[in-house]
Amino acid sequence: MTESKNKNNFSHYFVIFLTSFLLWIFFSFTIGKNIDSEVLKSIEKGNSESILSDKDLDLTKFWEVYNLIKLNNYDSSSVNKEKLVDSAIKWLVEWLWDKHSEYFSIEDTKKFNEVLSWDFEWIWAVVETNEIWVIIDRLIKWSPAKKYWLETWDIIIKANDTKLEWLDLYDAVDKIKWPAGTSVKLEVIRKWETNILTFDVVREKIKIPSVDSQTFDDWKIAYISINMFWDDTSREFENILKENMDTKWLIIDLRDNWWWYLQSATSILSNLVEDWKTLVVTKYKDLFSNISYPSINDWNIYKWKIVVLINENSASASEITAWALKDYKKAILVWKKSYGKWSVQKPFDLVDDSMLKLTIAKWFTPHDVNIDKEWIMPDIEVWFEKEDFENSYDRQLEKAKEVLNTFIENNAYQLSIDKYKSNTAKK
Repeated sequence: MTESKNKNNFSHYFVIFLTSFLLWIFFSFTIGKNIDSEVLKSIEKGNSESILSDKDLDLTKFWEVYNLIKLNNYDSSSVNKEKLVDSAIKWLVEWLWDKHSEYFSIEDTKKFNEVLSWDFEWIWAVVETNEIWVIIDRLIKWSPAKKYWLETWDIIIKANDTKLEWLDLYDAVDKIKWPAGTSVKLEVIRKWETNILTFDVVREKIKIPSVDSQTFDDWKIAYISINMFWDDTSREFENILKENMDTKWLIIDLRDNWWWYLQSATSILSNLVEDWKTLVVTKYKDLFSNISYPSINDWNIYKWKIVVLINENSASASEITAWALKDYKKAILVWKKSYGKWSVQKPFDLVDDSMLKLTIAKWFTPHDVNIDKEWIMPDIEVWFEKEDFENSYDRQLEKAKEVLNTFIENNAYQLSIDKYKSNTAKK
């Protein structure tokens, strides 16, 4: 009787505990969402002061300094108040130490939207500015910049004899872009070269194929180059993969692919990784918003040996693809460390048509690693040599074939890497 009573009590308390726990989750989630919703509504209406308290942020010092400038600065009448506010906001965002979070003034927002539309012809390289110069941050596959052997981290000091020093990003781009068919003379500093290099680059309006492929018959290797991650990329990849199922060996080229379309990457990986294995996890500040993306496929996955080519221009979706294959020991990675961008940005339109772009989430690998700002290191590094530029020789692709052959012979991921490195060291 006592034992039965104890069991009933335990069941009673367990039901109370479970009900309380579920109610706590429900109200925490609901209240949190409601607070966020009210905050966003207030911001959209321009009533940010109504949602701030001393506990959130004390702006007393800011207003004190502003009033001192206004009352005492000799040239205060010539000070542009809007620019003061813009500068203050820029510094606020810069102190997040996140290169992907940015504040755009009204003028910058207009220029950003123009660049985002890509409605112009130019050399097709992603550039950034430091305190002085314009630097090539990433190169785009099939681009004139790539064709004329410009390199990532090249510093562009002149465009058609016009110095680019001290220009903001959009003014610098204006000096480089021009109609297709025209050429621009670029003077470049390259860190491993002693002299300034000059390139005459013909501008083009390019159409980048999402995926292209070929077969190396002598090695019976399928080669698939994923040039971007977009709506139809995964379908194109799957069709090519099905056509090449009898090759049994595969090289996936993700070099110079910095596109960010996550769904395309997970759909491609679903052809290569077993069902329901985690491919990537998107984590938000609100943990209830976290999303795990599993492999989901409706046909037999590709089970043969894979080598993936990456470089410093491989970012976002390329890194998700490469790391998932690495985590599951499906592929050996060859060439250079990747770009190191594993974060998600969202633009927020502000009340005066300026814009704030903020990092709202980060991606994590199947083994719960975030490599944002850290890069993926390749299993085997293969560097271009000077004569490769002169002879247009793709050394990384040729070495990838050798690595794949070693992978096939040894039939084991780490053993193949060690064997290849050992054989290379003996030569």
